[in-house]
Amino acid sequence: MKRHLILLTAILPFLLFDCHAGTSSTDGARASGTEAVVQLSNDAFKKLIFNYEVNKDWKYEGSKPAIIDFYADWCPPCKVLSPLVEDIAREYSGKINVYKVNTDKERALAQALGISQLPTLLFIPASGKPQVTIGALPRESLVKVINDVLSVR
Repeated sequence: MKRHLILLTAILPFLLFDCHAGTSSTDGARASGTEAVVQLSNDAFKKLIFNYEVNKDWKYEGSKPAIIDFYADWCPPCKVLSPLVEDIAREYSGKINVYKVNTDKERALAQALGISQLPTLLFIPASGKPQVTIGALPRESLVKVINDVLSVR
């Protein structure tokens, strides 16, 4: 009985707090545990990337090239791609912004952008039109797109 009480006392503080891998902000963007990848909400997307409700033509709101990984927790190829996206975010830190959008939580955003297959990566150059890839790409392909489309070396 005493052991259970000690164990409960040790675990209880952890159960009382909601743990997040990153920090929250009021704009709907939340850094992941890597601090290099930022989770985007629909509102944050409209503020930081493209306000599709106001603009009909593409107008990127950011100043640095960006990659957005549209994923779902249940998607096996998404799980394969996720660590690679985090590695790319760390490797290109300061040169590009890397975001993730959970399509199950942000259905309105996925629908507005026509995201119907996962994983989908959106590559956004600092100026010009974004390009999309679908599926879990190998590292070499991701680096090539970053170099060619985003003009980052």
